[in-house]
Amino acid sequence: MKLEGKTALVTGGSRGIGRAVVQTLARAGAKVAFVYQSNAAAAEQLVAELKSTSTDVWGLQADVRSKSAADDTVQKVIEKWGKLDILVNNAGVVRDTLLAMMTEEQWREVIDTNLSSVFNFCQAVTRPMMSARYGRIVNMSSVAAEVGNKGQTNYAASKGGVEGFTRCLAKELASRGVTVNAVAPGFIETDMTAAVRNAAEAEIKKAIPARRLGQPDDIAQAVLFLVGDGASYITGQVLKVDGGLTLGGF
Repeated sequence: MKLEGKTALVTGGSRGIGRAVVQTLARAGAKVAFVYQSNAAAAEQLVAELKSTSTDVWGLQADVRSKSAADDTVQKVIEKWGKLDILVNNAGVVRDTLLAMMTEEQWREVIDTNLSSVFNFCQAVTRPMMSARYGRIVNMSSVAAEVGNKGQTNYAASKGGVEGFTRCLAKELASRGVTVNAVAPGFIETDMTAAVRNAAEAEIKKAIPARRLGQPDDIAQAVLFLVGDGASYITGQVLKVDGGLTLGGF
């Protein structure tokens, strides 16, 4: 799939799934800007790695929880490249703990990072994409939005919110040529899932029909499909990429 002539912005792009998305979109020919929170070394390493591609890759430090930072970031991308065709809202954190012991800070950090950031960046790109009558927005959800896990009331609430937000925005923008979809990963091998994997990886694999954990590239390929021309008639959908984990049964 080729994305020559397209420009993209990925939040949470320096590590894990976000990094794989940046790599995949860039290698498909898009100019890609990505947002990172604080790990400048990882961001610089990613830019250096992709210098061999024939496209531009640009790392931008920003706090995705800030509406003004989102507006400023989108404006910078449009000023640099003249347009913004693709937005991938990937930034996310976990602060797992049982609700009885959860602090207000743990609740707000997860909601603001995982859900409010989606509002911030989607609102920032809505008018430019509507004016261009073209756009592709992909929001990162999780199977946790459907399958509850103890200790994840904050995380599951944030991802359930992402899915509801995605469906509503898809209806608002469909007539302007802008699609809005979500990808819901299962257990993916990233830094974020390390603690859970280290404690129960064998049991997790038993629960997955595919009998393996997902890789960041599995998610990146799903994103690539949704932002490409072949998905122009798909909007308001949540694509589960989980090896069959949510199928249930015995």
